[in-house]
Amino acid sequence: MSELDGALEPGSEAAPARSVRERLIMAGEQLFAEHGWNGVSIRTIAAAAGVSLAALNYHFGVKEHMLAEIFAARARPIAEARVRRLDELEASGGVMLEQVLDAFLRPAFSADVGGRIFARLRARLGTEHEAFSRRILSDAFDESSKRYVTALARLLPELPEAELAWRFHFMLGTMVYTMADSGRIQALTNGACDPGEVETALSRLVPFLAAGFRAALPPT
Repeated sequence: MSELDGALEPGSEAAPARSVRERLIMAGEQLFAEHGWNGVSIRTIAAAAGVSLAALNYHFGVKEHMLAEIFAARARPIAEARVRRLDELEASGGVMLEQVLDAFLRPAFSADVGGRIFARLRARLGTEHEAFSRRILSDAFDESSKRYVTALARLLPELPEAELAWRFHFMLGTMVYTMADSGRIQALTNGACDPGEVETALSRLVPFLAAGFRAALPPT
């Protein structure tokens, strides 16, 4: 079996190891999350995955394609879950603001959908100014986010379009920082608070954001 196809776990003839492609994806996601787009070379990724540079080129071609594929694969279930949850809410009628916010946030916080490494990668890309990074985020989330902006506009008709956009922007910033789990809240509370506890985090985050969306308009 060639390096481009995969290998067997050491000491095992039955259980196949992760394929070369899977190893590259895992290594790439970890390194992009830790060091950002500009801080990682394809040689570093190949070395971390334990494969040749030729194998990386075979599966992904260039670094841009690799990051785009990794991000899209991780982001797609989050975006789909958001749309599905919103569809269910709207079909049930009587939608409340807190329900919409929970439906938007919960898929991103769920470990089985996003995962801690992807959360850090999402946060890292969100702070980079490369046009490529912005395009990846837009491709992954714009469609589902616009659905939520429309839903929020119906719930908060008193908010001008620009004001609603600002408040949605602040929600994204709060979400991404919390997901990134920088360790600040643990340090400030001697470990009493942990953003990794999803239900605890959401039980604080949803009412906090709801209050922000309902806040009075700023003076003109």
